[in-house]
Amino acid sequence: MGIFEAILLGIIQGLTEFLPISSSAHLRIASELMGIGDAGAAFTAITQLGTEAAVVVFFWRDIVRIISRWFRSLTGAVPRRDPDALMGWWIILGSVPIVILGLLFEDLIDTTLRSLWFVAIALIVFGLLLGFADRYAKQERDLTQLGWKHGLIFGFAQALALIPGVSRSGGTITAGLLMGYTRESAARYSFLLAIPAVFGSGGYKLIKSIGDPGSAAGAPTLIATVIAFVVALVVIGVFMRYISHGSFMPFVVYRVLLGIVIIVLLSTGVLSAEGGVATAQTIDAASPILNGIAL
Repeated sequence: MGIFEAILLGIIQGLTEFLPISSSAHLRIASELMGIGDAGAAFTAITQLGTEAAVVVFFWRDIVRIISRWFRSLTGAVPRRDPDALMGWWIILGSVPIVILGLLFEDLIDTTLRSLWFVAIALIVFGLLLGFADRYAKQERDLTQLGWKHGLIFGFAQALALIPGVSRSGGTITAGLLMGYTRESAARYSFLLAIPAVFGSGGYKLIKSIGDPGSAAGAPTLIATVIAFVVALVVIGVFMRYISHGSFMPFVVYRVLLGIVIIVLLSTGVLSAEGGVATAQTIDAASPILNGIAL
């Protein structure tokens, strides 16, 4: 990967991380179209450190308040039922599923599930689910009504984003809408919940990459990460203002159309599912899902 490709991928990461359209899917597709194959799960995880740093900057006051009151609740300085103290607990609880599932299925996530067949299917299926939730959910709750059960459901929804094409924000926002939370509340909690998961995953991949000559921890990845931070900082503000009055339907339409285009390009041989010649193993792995959709 050259500097030019890194700049483009950094822009894509920053633009797509917080929109419910899956940044990992877009990085996977873009790197394939640029002829560099799959940029890799490590590259994706490390560049997400940049976008998550943007979340920390944007929600700095909220984060400091939550951490402060959570620690003070441990000593009784603030009530244990304090909303910010509880939010700290719900973020910790909601982070557990993605840590466990990410470690258990790391090899599968880094290989088979990065097939563009899986990406296309996830874009369409979870896009339609987001559209259903946005159209029919009540959207009456705010984050003061968040409890441990909903926090855990949010956590499992976030864990689905380990599959490229699902979208971290898309999965958690969809779950939030289905549980009756407003668009803004679901998005805000989605962004806060992602902080420990992304920094943990990115840090883990970064440490594993250090010392490996062929790793993702190089100058291009650093450049992409910095650019992703700058772009994401702008996107977060625009997105939060948009969802206060706009629906998610434009993102749903985009996801479905993109998924269909990928399937067409894969079927016609314009794109390769694996960044090379598709392997029989991947085709066999995708067949049950494809057959299920066909039925």
